[in-house]
Amino acid sequence: MGQQIKKRKRLTSFQIILLGFIGVILLGALLLMLPISSKSGRFTPFNQTLFTSTSAVCVTGLIVQDTASYWSGFGQAIILIMIQIGGLGVVTMAATFALLSGKRLSLSQRSTMKSAISAPMVGGVVRLTKFVIKGTLIIEAAGALLMMPVFITDHGVKGIWMAVFHSISAFCNAGFDVMGTPDNQFVSLTSYAAHPLINIVVMLLIIIGGIGFVTWKDITTHRFRFKHYSLQSKVILLTSGLLIIVPAILFFITDYADLPLGERITGSLFQSVTTRTAGFNTEDLTQLTTVSKALFIMLMLVGGSPGSTAGGMKTTTFAVLVSNIVASFKRKEDPVLFGRRIAADAVKTASTIMMMYVILCLSGAAIISLVEELPLGVCVFETASAVGTVGLTLGITPQLGVVSQIILVTLMFLGRVGGLTVVYAALSGSGKKLSKLPQENITVG
Repeated sequence: MGQQIKKRKRLTSFQIILLGFIGVILLGALLLMLPISSKSGRFTPFNQTLFTSTSAVCVTGLIVQDTASYWSGFGQAIILIMIQIGGLGVVTMAATFALLSGKRLSLSQRSTMKSAISAPMVGGVVRLTKFVIKGTLIIEAAGALLMMPVFITDHGVKGIWMAVFHSISAFCNAGFDVMGTPDNQFVSLTSYAAHPLINIVVMLLIIIGGIGFVTWKDITTHRFRFKHYSLQSKVILLTSGLLIIVPAILFFITDYADLPLGERITGSLFQSVTTRTAGFNTEDLTQLTTVSKALFIMLMLVGGSPGSTAGGMKTTTFAVLVSNIVASFKRKEDPVLFGRRIAADAVKTASTIMMMYVILCLSGAAIISLVEELPLGVCVFETASAVGTVGLTLGITPQLGVVSQIILVTLMFLGRVGGLTVVYAALSGSGKKLSKLPQENITVG
């Protein structure tokens, strides 16, 4: 008999993305366990390093140890590298190193890159990746240089590192900070609540990082000719603008009444920007009204935009759902955005994603509330922050037990790589069938 040749099964793009994130998270967790990573010079328990590594790679910002006072310079550098890798995407970083070494990428590798950065097509994906890397370095450098004089004035030479760290963390929508001290931990940017330059620079970095790489390309190519932008870029920019301005007005009305007018405006705008997926805060979140906390939860679940440094449900998903609701109210067959009909598959996918995020958020909160004996509302805030890869907290994260930490780690991971990515990676088949089952109507509503 002839020799049988077994066809080697190749990993799908979704599986490569999934395994890439897992590999970087585990490597980061092991490095953070080393005594050199902590200021005390002691080994850090694996559950704490895994939580920190997942939060960094998934650009979330939830932490169980204060970044500045607990981790050494080496540990902070490892965290920052993981933030950068997680923000740009594991596949994008790997492709960048391959391109720098002069290697040519295969068609399957280009296809994986397309999925990783949400590019519209495989053609031109290498040029887009180079554009993303170049743009990232320029923007992060500009952010660091703008903040550097302030931090150097306040903290001396250490201010250089602080400017670089916060620029990368803000651009990658990570929310990690190095402001804490042994006597004043988990402070985020509260000491700069009244500083306009720091607020403006951080907000701009968050917004630029969160609108998506493809949108960057549209803006640099077409500049102010908005009508020439792709539908996705139009939807992202409009939705992002509304999700910043409207909540900022509501925060101004419901909170911060005891602050001076200028600081109240800045604080309201900053929290509206950071709530989407960045995780920094300039005001005490525990003092928020119940209405504002509920609004925070909704904004955190929406998250950033496709192909960006942000996680969450995505602005385009939110826009498609809203357009579908409007179409239903008007009794139209198809939802419409900017004069274009939205495909039924997009509506179905958006509905699936929304249900996944809501179920993950509520079920995770219910388990944590049961295990930790905490109010459900506080736990929902925490799980929404995790699955939306935001990083804002009402202060309960450092006190959570191992079971609750595992739940948050799972939510952060799913929020960054995407719940559907995990499902598609597990079910690698196409799922398409030529035959269809008989159709029958069912009453809804």
